[in-house]
Amino acid sequence: MSGQSDPRGFTFSAAELEFLAEDETMEIVPNLSMERLSLISGDFGPFRPQIATQVPIWLAVALKKRGKCTIRPPDWMSVEKLTQVLEAERDSASSFEALPFHYVEISRLLFDHARDDIPDVYMVRSLIEDIKDVRFHKIGTGLEKLSSRTYAMKLNLSAMEVNVIRPFVTGGLETFYKLGNPDMIQESERQEYRRPQAADRGPRRELRR
Repeated sequence: MSGQSDPRGFTFSAAELEFLAEDETMEIVPNLSMERLSLISGDFGPFRPQIATQVPIWLAVALKKRGKCTIRPPDWMSVEKLTQVLEAERDSASSFEALPFHYVEISRLLFDHARDDIPDVYMVRSLIEDIKDVRFHKIGTGLEKLSSRTYAMKLNLSAMEVNVIRPFVTGGLETFYKLGNPDMIQESERQEYRRPQAADRGPRRELRR
């Protein structure tokens, strides 16, 4: 993982977030017959032609690449639903609409591997990008207002959004906590005082030429 040495600033790469999202399930319509698959994450199948079933996204993508299924996009990826989400995001300056935790990664996987299975794919992509932009603008505004009296609340943030703001929030709150805690400030000053000081050896003599 691409975490930094300081655990408070730990972040995932885009590829790592996508890897985690691939364990989410999605509906496919297979065009093959195959018995049940027993995987670590559960049992999936049996698979019968034209009978929809739920599988992990990584398996859906693998079957799609081999022409063995079509993928049914989730309900939230419809133009109608995304339009409603975008309007609600724009109407509220402080709250976030509920979307899947990995909505960014899921949509990217489908755009990359199942574009032909997504109705109005260009409009869907545009709406998701607009939603991301609006949400990030609200997040940026919220970070500017971050204070020592900021409380935890349910924000409906996605994995990518949490990943981006985690280092700023944890670092900022720790600074506010230190500023509001005299004991921590005094301890920091004592540690600074204990640092060895360079010995004063008096004025240096110039070298003879």
